[in-house]
Amino acid sequence: MERSSAQRARADGVRDRPRDRPAQSPADDGRSQGLGPAGGGAAPGARSAGVGRSLGARLAGGCRSAVRRLGELRNPDRPMLFSVVFWVVLAATVSGPVSAPASTIDLLLFGVNVALVVSLWLALGWTPGQAHRAAALAFLVATAVLGLTGSAGTHLLLTLIAIANLAFTYGMRAGTAILGGLLTAEFAVTLMYDRTVLEALVQVVVMAAFAAFTLGVTSAVLEARRSREEAQRLLERVRELAVAEERARMGAEMHDSIGHHLTVIKVGLENAERFRDRRPDAAWDEVRQAKELTAEALADARRWVRALRPLALDGHVGSAALARLAASFDGTGVSVAFEVAGRERPLEPDAELVLYRALQEGLTNALRHAEASHVRGRLVFDADQVTLVIADDGRGHSDDTGGFGLTSLAERARALDGTLSAGGAPGGGFELRVALPAGGRA
Repeated sequence: MERSSAQRARADGVRDRPRDRPAQSPADDGRSQGLGPAGGGAAPGARSAGVGRSLGARLAGGCRSAVRRLGELRNPDRPMLFSVVFWVVLAATVSGPVSAPASTIDLLLFGVNVALVVSLWLALGWTPGQAHRAAALAFLVATAVLGLTGSAGTHLLLTLIAIANLAFTYGMRAGTAILGGLLTAEFAVTLMYDRTVLEALVQVVVMAAFAAFTLGVTSAVLEARRSREEAQRLLERVRELAVAEERARMGAEMHDSIGHHLTVIKVGLENAERFRDRRPDAAWDEVRQAKELTAEALADARRWVRALRPLALDGHVGSAALARLAASFDGTGVSVAFEVAGRERPLEPDAELVLYRALQEGLTNALRHAEASHVRGRLVFDADQVTLVIADDGRGHSDDTGGFGLTSLAERARALDGTLSAGGAPGGGFELRVALPAGGRA
C-alpha cells in the first residue's frame, strides 16, 4: 500500500507539469530563473552590460532630442556668423566670473543676467518690423549690464552684437545713433571707475573700431538681402513677361487657325442662304460643311485654351507642372503618358519654361496634325543635362522646322546652350527632343 501511494504521488506530479516542457532538474531550474550554478544571481558582467546599453540608448535619445529642439529654435533670418560669435563670446564671458572667487549673491546675479541674455537672444528678430523691437532694446541693456554683474570686459562683444541686431530691426541710422549714445555712456562709466581720461578714451576708441566693423558686416548682410529680394522680384517679372510673350504668340496662331475656320463657315452659310430656293441640295451641303468646320473650330479652341494655361499649375513647378500639363490633355481622344527618369533637381526658371512650352508644342501638334492615338513624354535627368522627349505614334514627317512654334523653341533652347530636334521617329511617328544643361537653381 505504501508503494502504491508513492507511485500515485509521482504520477500526480507528472500530470501537474506542463506537457510542452520536459521536467527540469534543480540545477536546470536554477539556471532558468537567472541563477548561476551555485544558485546565485545573474553574472555581474552581463548585468552591467545591460545597464550600460540602456544608459547609452537613453543618452543617445536625449542628444537627438536636444539637437532637434535646438534646430527648432534656429531662426533662419539670423546670420550664422552672429550665432557663432555670440555663443563663443558668451562662453568666454561666463568662464571668467565662474572661475574667479566671488560671493554667492554675485554669482546668483550674474547667473540671472546670463539666463536673461540667452532668453532674449532666442527671442530676437532679424528683420525690420515692430514685433521684435522691444526685445532688441532689452537685449542691449542686458548685455551692457553684464559688465556690472561680473564680466571683465568680454561682454562688450555681446553688446556689439546687440547693436547689430538694432540695425537689423530699426535700421542702420537708428543703430548708429544708439551706438553713439552707448559709446558716450561707456566713456562716462569708465571715468567713474577711477580711470584716466586717456584710458577711457582708448577703451571707447577700441570699442568704436569693433562697432564699425560689426555695423559694416550688418550693412553688407542687409544689402545682400535687398539685392536678393530685388533679384527675386526681377526674376518673377521676367517670367511673367516670358509667359505674356508666349501667350501673345499663341494668341496670334489661334487667331489664324480659328479665324480661318470662322471665315470659311461664314462664306458657306452665306452660300447656303443664297442657294436655299434655287439649289436646295447645294444649300444643305454648305450647311453640313459649316457644321463640320464648327466642330473642328470648337475642338481647336479647346486645345488652345489648354495650351494657354500658366507655367505653374496650382503651384506646381518642374516635373509636377509637366505632369499636370500632360494630364490636362485627357479626354481629347489621345492617350498621353508622362514619366520622369533619373534623380530630379531644381532647374533654372528659363529652362523650366522651355521644357514646359516644348511639351505644350509636342502635345498640341500631336492632336492637331499627327492623328496620333498615343503620346509619350519622358523627362530624363542626367549628370550634366536634362532631356525632354515627346513621341507619338501618328503620321511621322521629316520636316524638322515645324513652323513658327518649333522655330521659336529652338531659338530659346540655343539661348540656354541647349538643342532642339524634331522629326520622324525610327519606329514611326513623330518625335520632339529638347536637351538643356542641368544647371541647378542658385
